Amino acid sequence: MFTVAIVADQPVSRAGLEKLASDEAGFRVVAAVATVEELSCQAASYDIVVLDLPTVDVTALDEIAKVGRPLVSSTWDGQPTLLAAIRAGARGCISRFAEQRDVREAMRVLARGGFYLCPRLAGRFQTELSSRRDEDQKGLARREIETLRWIASGFTHAQIATRMGLSEATVNTYAKRIRAKLNVTNKAELTRMAIELGHLPRIQRSSSAA
Repeated sequence: MFTVAIVADQPVSRAGLEKLASDEAGFRVVAAVATVEELSCQAASYDIVVLDLPTVDVTALDEIAKVGRPLVSSTWDGQPTLLAAIRAGARGCISRFAEQRDVREAMRVLARGGFYLCPRLAGRFQTELSSRRDEDQKGLARREIETLRWIASGFTHAQIATRMGLSEATVNTYAKRIRAKLNVTNKAELTRMAIELGHLPRIQRSSSAA
């Protein structure tokens, strides 16, 4: 029996996803909440976490991936891009307008340990791959992106080193590379670029814009 957690901001969507998963043989919904924060408070682990949100923060995805395989349902009209979501830990990406059969198939694929991309998103994904937008265009490596998130979130290099399990000297090196690749000279510019690339949590984007 695979356990499923659902995070959906709209009550109707949340109820619909809960019923869809519960009706599928071999799946059991053990949590259904409105926000990622509510799910985090439960301190549990799941086989699949369905995130049905209008926008998804890559930092939140990074945390969700530690407690279950994230299946992200979004409009995909803004940030993050599909590529950014996948790199942040998404194991499946579906459109909010996906057919029920596609949602069921996505859950089955994730339960088997695979990756699922909704047919509706195939064209968008191909375009992203072809144009090499966002972080691809900037040439940031995975660990550099992670470092950028922590720096833009207000952590010191020493704190980042502890969280990433690295030496402070290595974090300093990553920070220098990031500034060079993004062509920025100070933390304010670095934070602005993190926002533009979709690497800063939503709550902090609002604070930065204030």
